[in-house]
Amino acid sequence: MSDRDGKFTGDDPFVLAQAWLAEAEAAEINDPNAIALATVDGDGLPNVRMVLLKEIEVNGDGTGAFVFYTNYDSQKGQEIAASGKAAFVMHWKTLRRQIRVRGTVTREDGPKADAYYASRSLKSRLGAWASQQSRPLSGRAHLMAEVAKVTAQHGPNPARPPFWGGFRIDPVEIEFWADGAFRLHDRFRWRKDAAAESWEVQRLNP
Repeated sequence: MSDRDGKFTGDDPFVLAQAWLAEAEAAEINDPNAIALATVDGDGLPNVRMVLLKEIEVNGDGTGAFVFYTNYDSQKGQEIAASGKAAFVMHWKTLRRQIRVRGTVTREDGPKADAYYASRSLKSRLGAWASQQSRPLSGRAHLMAEVAKVTAQHGPNPARPPFWGGFRIDPVEIEFWADGAFRLHDRFRWRKDAAAESWEVQRLNP
């Protein structure tokens, strides 16, 4: 019998991640797709913040990506652009599970980003134009004035801002963790070199 039966079964980590997220969507009250995204600045000092994962891309051959969207000029956007790397963790308290991912990052700024931007509410689309994310703000009144200004400029169907789009995390490591009795948790790490065609899967000590 495989050591990865049950909730860990599968040969494609992206399919497994999709399955876990689907279970979380049925159990978590708020934002089951929230991830704690970690980057580093030019001095190597880490930053972490919560963002929403918008897609787990599955190619069917063991490859894929984790996709989120943001302002490219934000602190996280600049740090990703400088290092080309990021990590995140998804944690679901109701399921007592988590997924950890480390990998390289590329932009998703073509038709897929346009389509996602167009699917957002109008206020969110205008907010993306108005917010100079991560930069100092004199007050909320100034932000709302910027929203009013971009509303007048861009109208009811604004195009995606050139400074806003997606990032695709291409993992080199994915770890699936599930709570175990007496803190004897189950941990499986999927690891792959950039040139490798298949994943190496190892059970880790809790």
